[in-house]
Order: sequence, then structure tokens, then C-alpha cells
Amino acid sequence: FLSALNIVKEKEIGTIEQINVTPIRKYQFVLGKLIPFWVLGLFVLTFGLILSWLVYGIVPAGSLLTIYVFSAVYLLAVLGLGLLMSTLANTQQQAMLLSFFMMMLFILLGGLYTSIDSMPAWAQWFTKINPVSYFIEVMRMVVLKGSSLSDIKRHIGVVLIFAVALNGLAVWNYRKRS
Repeated sequence: FLSALNIVKEKEIGTIEQINVTPIRKYQFVLGKLIPFWVLGLFVLTFGLILSWLVYGIVPAGSLLTIYVFSAVYLLAVLGLGLLMSTLANTQQQAMLLSFFMMMLFILLGGLYTSIDSMPAWAQWFTKINPVSYFIEVMRMVVLKGSSLSDIKRHIGVVLIFAVALNGLAVWNYRKRS
């Protein structure tokens, strides 16, 4: 959500022109917008894991390293989607509505509240292109079953493809105009 507001805010307040005349490349600009939110996302994950341990006594059966490796890749994918939406939107309101819509679809059709097997065929197909469904499945595998990196390598690969594609589209779609 925050990454979707990132570039569009620069457009609205008029500072994007000043950024566009700098000698940085498009991918460097997008990386500069992505990395702070990536670090923030990993911090929030750490806070959530500590809170789940202190309040509920939940300790992952698998390795924390596995959780962090997958989460790092997952965050690159969803932040790339947010940055792509930010390059597409002209106003913050458009970016907020688009990101809210996508967030609701991803969460409701991610398999957290209802089993993916009990969903209609079109919704089951949608979960294949839903990064949240991979995150939910991996967290269940690692926290409950104790899965390792080798057990989730297919999930990491798919989410890594999402990350490369979405961030690549965000860089490609961002236009440096003076």
C-alpha cells in the first residue's frame, strides 16, 4: 500500500521533475524507492514473530532463516507491484483505490480464510498468480510443519519470477520526463 503511494506522491507535489533531471538511471530510482519499504517490511515481520512468541507462545517449527529468505523475496514481489501501480496512477487517490482493490483480492483469495481447494475453479486459478497465497502456504509449511529451504524452493522460484517481472515492469513503465 505504501509503495503504491510512493512515486505518485512525487508526481502530485511536483518534485518528480527535479528527480527526473538527476543523472540516476530508472532502475536506481526504483531501487531507491523499494529498499526502505523492503527493510520496513522485514522489521514488521520481526515484530510480528516476536509478538506471536510473547503473546501466544508460537514458535516456528522450522528455521527463522527460511522464513526470512522467503519473506525477503516475497516483499520484493509485492513492493514491485506497489511501485508498478504507482507508475500507472496519476493521483494518490487512484493509487490508494487500486492498491486497496488488489489487497482485498489477494487477501480474500489467498487461502487464509477459506481453503483454496474449496474455491471455484476460477478462484483456484487466480491463486496461482497471487503472491499472498504463496506466502500463506510457506508460512504454514515452515511454522507448522518445520519445512526447510529445500522444501519451499518451488515457492521461492515462483515468487522470485513475480518479483523480477513486477519490478522490471515498474522500471520499464517509469518514464523520466523533464
